[in-house]
Amino acid sequence: MRIEQHPILSFPKRKKIKFTFDGQEVEGYEGDTIASALHAAGYRILSRSQEKNRARGFFCAIGNCSSCLMVVNGQANVKTCVEKLKEGMVVKTQQGKGHIQ
Repeated sequence: MRIEQHPILSFPKRKKIKFTFDGQEVEGYEGDTIASALHAAGYRILSRSQEKNRARGFFCAIGNCSSCLMVVNGQANVKTCVEKLKEGMVVKTQQGKGHIQ
């Protein structure tokens, strides 16, 4: 879901970027964060709580919480709500506290 039209704001066209999420090819746009691109593509669960395995989604969007921690290009514990999307990134759902691959 993306806002395409707004009565006050304008949204200039941006370059499409491809990346993979849990083995699936996903498209985002230049300037997106990883979490915003995933949310726009329909992915609502970004991680799960460690104790009760409850779904965690796009929450603070400023890097203060741990709801969006994922493994990005083999690096665990990346806050995807503030990490900019780059062409060819490999993003994976993080299990537990995360392990460096």
